[in-house]
Amino acid sequence: MIEMQNVYKTYPNGVKAINGISIKINQGEFAYIVGPSGAGKSTFIKMMYREEKPSSGNIIVNGANVAKIKDSKVPIFRRHIGVVFQDFKLLPKLTVYENIAFALEVIEQSPEEIKKRVLEVLELVKLKGKMDSFPDELSGGEQQRVSIARSIVNSPKVVIADEPTGNLDPETSWEIMDIFEEINKRGTTILMATHNREIVNTIRKRVIAIENGNVVRDEVRGEYGYEG
Repeated sequence: MIEMQNVYKTYPNGVKAINGISIKINQGEFAYIVGPSGAGKSTFIKMMYREEKPSSGNIIVNGANVAKIKDSKVPIFRRHIGVVFQDFKLLPKLTVYENIAFALEVIEQSPEEIKKRVLEVLELVKLKGKMDSFPDELSGGEQQRVSIARSIVNSPKVVIADEPTGNLDPETSWEIMDIFEEINKRGTTILMATHNREIVNTIRKRVIAIENGNVVRDEVRGEYGYEG
């Protein structure tokens, strides 16, 4: 479950990115975050995994108040959420298997459990045949599949995706969305920032639109609502 309670974010240069947002996303929901460039979407998403801190207000993710987590405790908090980025952020000198396993090694899971979980998520993203490949040997779509597998290998309750199809061609983007839908069907909350109008209008989910740091639209099965 995710909840924002009267959240404001003002940057040191005076830019007001978030202006008093209060919103609740229940466990198991799939919600798109949409809006024009510079609307505050990126800040909204980054605060969820504590890349940014709110200036005031509370952000509750998995029962933890993100606004009050000490810097030293942020890595522990992030172990319980999955994050998928537009640019994949894979470790180039590790294989597909090793990239995914790394997320479990840092929390000292047993080798047996690591192997079991890595093979399970590789099956889900259909990359078992590429487990010994390195990132630079993969297509963009395959790299994003690895990124998704890494994000869910800890079985998080929440996955936060920041423009996950932004660098992918249309066909690959649909394949990636199929994976997110399957993850959501298994009970994981998905929060996805996107500019992809066609995806939002075709795979109908909750749509939260942000403009000038405010939620201007919140629809159960919404549309993208912007040109392009």
